[in-house]
Amino acid sequence: MIKNAPFRFSDFESITFSYGPPDRMFTTFDSKTTNYQYVNKSDSVVKTTLKLRQDDLLYLHRKAVEYGFWNFPDDMTVPGNTDSTANVMRFLLKFTYKEKSKQMIFDTNYPGDPKLRDAAKTMITEVQGILKDAEDRK
Repeated sequence: MIKNAPFRFSDFESITFSYGPPDRMFTTFDSKTTNYQYVNKSDSVVKTTLKLRQDDLLYLHRKAVEYGFWNFPDDMTVPGNTDSTANVMRFLLKFTYKEKSKQMIFDTNYPGDPKLRDAAKTMITEVQGILKDAEDRK
């Protein structure tokens, strides 16, 4: 029996990914526009383009299904994490499809269910890995 995800890859449009300290999430990527912005080692903001292959997007879609991304809460942040002094990273991951979308905002110090926290961290690591692979292909 094939299990249908609530979001089909045939309806896929884009992935948006951002992260950084809660008050300044400088690293951003949008697969629809291919805009990619990050802070380099000398603390300069670099704006460039980064194109993901169809296989990369399908891989991320399947990983989202595998980790249950559709069931993650939209907000996994900690109240009070509003500036960079807390040494916390905030991640925003959004999958956009033709008729609906799913997003997650996640703080690295989220105190919720450990299995959910680990699944969210793993999903973020998968996205970062695909972005790094795409950078290396440039």
